[in-house]
Amino acid sequence: MLTHLHISNFAIVRALEIEWQPGMTTITGETGAGKSISLDALALCLGERADGFVVRPGADKADLVATFDISKLPAAQHWLAQQDLAMGNECIVRRVVGSEGRSRGYINGVQVPAQQLKSLGQLLLSIHGQHAHQLLLKSEHQRQLLDAFADHPTLLQAVKQHWKDWQQLKQEYQQLLTSQQQREAQRQLLEYQVAELDQFAPQQDEFAELETEHQRLSHSAGLIAASQQGLELLTECEEGNALSLLKQASYLLGDASQIDSKLAGIEQMLQEALVQVEEASRELRRYGEKVEVDPERLNDIDERLSQWLTLSRKHQIPNDQLFLHHQHLAQQLQQLAGDDDRLAELELAIARAARSYSEAADKLSQQRQQAALELSHKIERSMAELSMHNARFEIMLQQLPLDKANALGCDHIEFLVSTNPGQPLQAMHKVASGGELSRISLAVQVILADKVTTPTLIFDEVDVGISGPVAAGVGRLLRQLGAATQVICVTHLPQVASQGHQQMFVEKYTDGVHTETRMRTLQDDERVQEIARLLAGENVSASAIANARELLCTP
Repeated sequence: MLTHLHISNFAIVRALEIEWQPGMTTITGETGAGKSISLDALALCLGERADGFVVRPGADKADLVATFDISKLPAAQHWLAQQDLAMGNECIVRRVVGSEGRSRGYINGVQVPAQQLKSLGQLLLSIHGQHAHQLLLKSEHQRQLLDAFADHPTLLQAVKQHWKDWQQLKQEYQQLLTSQQQREAQRQLLEYQVAELDQFAPQQDEFAELETEHQRLSHSAGLIAASQQGLELLTECEEGNALSLLKQASYLLGDASQIDSKLAGIEQMLQEALVQVEEASRELRRYGEKVEVDPERLNDIDERLSQWLTLSRKHQIPNDQLFLHHQHLAQQLQQLAGDDDRLAELELAIARAARSYSEAADKLSQQRQQAALELSHKIERSMAELSMHNARFEIMLQQLPLDKANALGCDHIEFLVSTNPGQPLQAMHKVASGGELSRISLAVQVILADKVTTPTLIFDEVDVGISGPVAAGVGRLLRQLGAATQVICVTHLPQVASQGHQQMFVEKYTDGVHTETRMRTLQDDERVQEIARLLAGENVSASAIANARELLCTP
């Protein structure tokens, strides 16, 4: 609830400190004194648009600070915690507006944008102006009121989730369906490409192996000649070869090492070389026997490599990537085939999701129907208390077809009213006057008081256009509302002002040069005088004072 308001250099207020109490607080004062100025300051403090004209003439800035007790406001506590702005059970909101029009907002001492002030403000208080009851004509607001009275947030959330799931499946299905023609063209291209590559059948690492074999076959004659010459030099040349020369050197050094043992190591090295030469000769002979001149195989490899290069250029990929590219295209083709299967799966899933949504929406409709009957009776009784004795009220629910449903269910909700005997029930905007709408709106507020999420309700002259018994009924209902939540009401009616648990008076002073508005809490005798003034005008009589005392003693 609102506990304190500081106003400095705002409009015609120089400095003002207001302590606010629980229950119903009424604000009265002379016409033009600025009864709504504290409410305007609150609205500005909580994010309303600001400009330099709100700054008191001669001052460089206006400073507005509102303090709230949020110990019983879990929604506000959660919001502040999410924004890293929490400060225990108290919340201090500040707005500074410069004379040049720039403003700064603060929450618990941290500077924030105006949008954050507005978001928090919706969790702290709700301001109802003279025309706020016009909101009651909107179908969406009527639905919100009925759902608040029915108090079924879990069911509402379930309907929203089923709706979301259903719409997501429908969206996926539509996207697949829309791209079907494009996918068909892509499928035809992939089928041709995959079939061509299937026929060619590239194998992993095949290109490198083909290049190696092609290199060997194209130089086979030279390889054979080289291996034969190598054998000649190593072992087969009768005029002299490496093997015979090594043997001769080994024999010589073998004899010499008998004389000088230092030559034994060299002779051992020659023996090892003999072994290596003999092994090399055997390997070279085997190699020469296996190397063959195969023009037909060489031609086949040439043709294979040519096709490989052609396909690589065609698909614009490196030569060694053809195998992987073939696998990738095959996977794409398989995925496209899977899209058709997915379409069939989605059709079944959409039907199941629609049934789940419909079942949840039906349960919601049933609860709304029950709540609508109860709320209609309660509103009708409250209307009678507000001197609408012959009025009838009914909440009509019309179940819409599934194709016109939404995340909030399948119900079209409309408040119907008849204000005169014999008059049929009709939509509120067709038959209800502004004063009647204001009374119906107030009746709804009182009935839903225990469902209200904002702990402070502000009414800015919502009682305009009513008087007498109606005003007394409005006053009683506002006081009843104040028992459940903090109510602040700017009024000019004594029947309403007298119902407040406390009353504040707004007065304007001028010295001929400067004008200033002040606001103070009235004590008992002062309150009697103010109620009497509202009853009789400036010339307060003894009967007016007696009447004022009677009003104040009749809660």
